[in-house]
Amino acid sequence: MSTELIAQTPAPQAPQTYPFTVTVVIPAYNESHGIAAVVGRVRAALPEAEVLVVDDCSRDDTGAQALAAGARVARHPMNRGNGAAVKTGIRQATGEVVLLMDADGQMDPRYIPDILGKMADGYDMVVGARSRDTQGDNIARRLGNQALDALGGYLVEAPVLDLTSGYRAMRRAVIMEFIHLLPNRYSYPTTSTLALLKGGYSVAYAPIQGQRRQGGQSGQKLLKNGVRFGLIILRIVSLFAPLRVYFPVALAMQLLALVSFMISFFITDPLRFHVPNSAVGLFVGSIIVFMFGLNAEQIAALRFQRNVE
Repeated sequence: MSTELIAQTPAPQAPQTYPFTVTVVIPAYNESHGIAAVVGRVRAALPEAEVLVVDDCSRDDTGAQALAAGARVARHPMNRGNGAAVKTGIRQATGEVVLLMDADGQMDPRYIPDILGKMADGYDMVVGARSRDTQGDNIARRLGNQALDALGGYLVEAPVLDLTSGYRAMRRAVIMEFIHLLPNRYSYPTTSTLALLKGGYSVAYAPIQGQRRQGGQSGQKLLKNGVRFGLIILRIVSLFAPLRVYFPVALAMQLLALVSFMISFFITDPLRFHVPNSAVGLFVGSIIVFMFGLNAEQIAALRFQRNVE
């Protein structure tokens, strides 16, 4: 497993060729105002690539606009979520490498050569890592993203720079191993990055500058974001490294049990060997938490077992 930060400044470049075929997957929902421009810019940067727009049952003519701009369009008969659209795109992609982009114009195609260039160097995934000041349109979202990065890095024991960036390229054969783990709504970038790192694949980061949304309305809401943030934390803990969370909690409970006993022995009931109920409860609880974490760790490990032929 290796992780690398690419420290070069992106610049506009002429279309390049790569030693693999590329499918650009663009999940879209009610993006008719700008999808044609996004497709046109991608086709200009990658004229040989397949551009696949997954229309997640938009209420406008997103699919028709994308088709007129030269993209292949797959349409969901019902709205299933951003993650489900991404999974549909990965499954239907014909390229060896899948490049994921959003349909709202926030991802500048000029960074494509940087991302695919590192894929050509042999990486299994390259993530477009936004600068800290462009990882969200407000301070709360930026702080939340940074907290997720720190938690993800702790869980997989590797540097993580931008867990929530949807601008990324990955080898289709690799991501297909973990596609069943990706959620149907949000947080597929978080899950896919941690899954590859936990699975021992190589991940690199290409620095990018996030752009402002080009019209339309974001599906992100403050209250929903707060609830979703908590659920994402619980999800990635249980999926990737439960013991790295359960063990510190069990250890803290053991220490509290010891403190409870010391207070009883030296203060509330001096020099009498009496174990208070609080110490017993904390001690037994710590054992239960540790054993539960150990069991969860073994279940999580089964998800990442590679088939050996």
